[in-house]
Amino acid sequence: MSGQPIVYETLDKMGITYRKAEHRAIFSRDDVTPEEEYLWEGYKVSKNLFLRNAKGDKHYLVVTTVDKKADLKKVAEEIGSTRLSFASEQRLDKYLKVKPGSISSFAVLNDENSEIIVVFDNELVGEKNFALHPNENTATIFIDFADVERIVREHGNEILYADI
Repeated sequence: MSGQPIVYETLDKMGITYRKAEHRAIFSRDDVTPEEEYLWEGYKVSKNLFLRNAKGDKHYLVVTTVDKKADLKKVAEEIGSTRLSFASEQRLDKYLKVKPGSISSFAVLNDENSEIIVVFDNELVGEKNFALHPNENTATIFIDFADVERIVREHGNEILYADI
């Protein structure tokens, strides 16, 4: 349901060039050992935050890089939202059908009604060397960020940009 097949099927169907590396489960940047660093050398590695507004009627997937800390108050101001907070694991499962630690931009492929608003960090625009999970944290996809934007846009999710 939430795993890798839909990601690879989409990439292949859209004719997108990518490289894949399989590895042990990695939940966060802190899990990467010095011996594994070479896998992501030269790439902007995706960090994803699944957020909700104060009422809980809008959900956002904020995509930046692992080396950044997102100021949620600033992000809310930039995108014109009420206060943002982390959405629950139940909401993550309901809307994106992925487990914590496995979320990426590809999770919108599971968003049946294209309800999630994707907020991309402005710094990613034009990035040729982008790395993200394929909805499972046991692999990494290396891809041009423009192709990630294309997947999200063609799936029908709204895209916003912010300085994160």
